[in-house]
Amino acid sequence: MSVAAIVKIALRALGRNKMRTALTMLGIIIGVAAVIAIVGISQGANEQMQQAISDMGANLLFISPGSPNVGGVRAGGGAAATLRISDMAAIERQVKLVRLISPGVFDSAMTVYQNRNWATRVQGVAPSYFEIRMWPVSAGSPFGDAEVERAADVCVLGQTVVDNLFQGEDPVGKMIRVKNLPMTVMGVLAVKGPDPGGRDQDDTILMPYTTVQKKLRGIDYIHFIQASAISEQATAAAQTQIEGVLRERHRIRPGQPDDFTVRNMADFAEVANQAGSVMTMLLASVASVSLIVGGIGIMNIMLVSVTERTREIGIRMAIGATEQDVLRQFLIEAVILSMLGGLAGIVVGIASVIGMAQVLRWPTTVSITALLSSMLFSAGIGVFFGFYPARKAAQLDPIEALRFE
Repeated sequence: MSVAAIVKIALRALGRNKMRTALTMLGIIIGVAAVIAIVGISQGANEQMQQAISDMGANLLFISPGSPNVGGVRAGGGAAATLRISDMAAIERQVKLVRLISPGVFDSAMTVYQNRNWATRVQGVAPSYFEIRMWPVSAGSPFGDAEVERAADVCVLGQTVVDNLFQGEDPVGKMIRVKNLPMTVMGVLAVKGPDPGGRDQDDTILMPYTTVQKKLRGIDYIHFIQASAISEQATAAAQTQIEGVLRERHRIRPGQPDDFTVRNMADFAEVANQAGSVMTMLLASVASVSLIVGGIGIMNIMLVSVTERTREIGIRMAIGATEQDVLRQFLIEAVILSMLGGLAGIVVGIASVIGMAQVLRWPTTVSITALLSSMLFSAGIGVFFGFYPARKAAQLDPIEALRFE
């Protein structure tokens, strides 16, 4: 018999009891749909995390002071006043793998415009900070080196601050009060959204770092340094060179702990990607259990089918069908059953992914790899769990089969 004829017979046999066929496929449908949905959600969340890390800056290196030790008491990371503008200048001069660099001084302040106020974060930075963080202005213009040199009373607002202070009014050129310092708004930052930790990046005000140092904080040190390496591949080498420069400048002897910390965002992105991949594989493996359960259901139904069709098998073998013909017939029936369930599961899985993206606003993606893997896995389940019933049917004695009632 040709394969086309066997497929036609298999479809006719499955169509005799549509309800039983549908219920048998249900396990495969649920398994495939669950795998596609879980992989879609996990990969979508991973892509959103990678995008959030990427939005923080290109090839970003973050340098912060370490933990001071006073009388044996450590105050925690970032509490030491060990970073100076001269440190930043030395890194810029000696580390050729660094393309851009900016100091940072932060504060928190109450801002006031007319009868409205808003408490927010204030960051004093250099003009290069906008390019390091890939953070353009959507209105107005950023401040430049001239404003930094004279510690000008100017600022650039995040969109959250604009929404709460101006409520639809154009803020560019307006005067606001930060603490007790009048500031002219030069521009508005483009919307960034939350960072990987969930903090609203748009709830901030950027100023020249000299303004924050001299007029808001009254300090001569800086709180952090942000740098951008010349390429993603160069970030690790740049990190090592920066650590070497700072250890030399801070006179740290071999074996002594650093009084600073250098974080490489490329490493953080790699760790996040690996964690996301492991979680996706774990969840997909759990969901695949239902595929195995569906395969057991197919084996059960095929064994029932062999028993019900024993006399039919005997007639086929009596008129010339070989064991291979019978084996192929029942094996193809099992594969068709699992493949139809796989196709239906793909449709349900894609619909679930799209539905969650639209209704729950959850980041999702339809993985082509998951679709192909689910389909191949469904076919494999049909072959694996259908072989035993098919072999049992092929080994029936034609005479005993004809006598079966």
